[in-house]
Amino acid sequence: MKPTVKYLVTGALAGVANGLFGSGGGLFLVPLLTSWTGMKQKHAFATSIAIIVPLSLVSLIVFWMRGGLDLGLAWPYLIGGAAGGVVSGFFFKNMSATLLRRLFGILLLYGGVRAVLLL
Repeated sequence: MKPTVKYLVTGALAGVANGLFGSGGGLFLVPLLTSWTGMKQKHAFATSIAIIVPLSLVSLIVFWMRGGLDLGLAWPYLIGGAAGGVVSGFFFKNMSATLLRRLFGILLLYGGVRAVLLL
């Protein structure tokens, strides 16, 4: 498959996940960027974040236009998330790709188990 097609498919999957769940496109992006494009793990995580920001903005606009967004409730999460992003950014540089991959896997497992058992 041509690289451009791989990029389009990867982006489309991330966009679908983002649209359906409000976010979560990184669940597709990180594995596909590493396996399909051969991108190094750390670069895949950073690239995923760079892609998710505009996708999340699109989802935010769509949810807001349809009345599904309460900005008053979102602010504390936004502030906490921004603080967490800054702190983790400092640790990210020195973290091994293996540890990063394992932490990502644990997060996926946790989310999957919660999604299945807490319907």
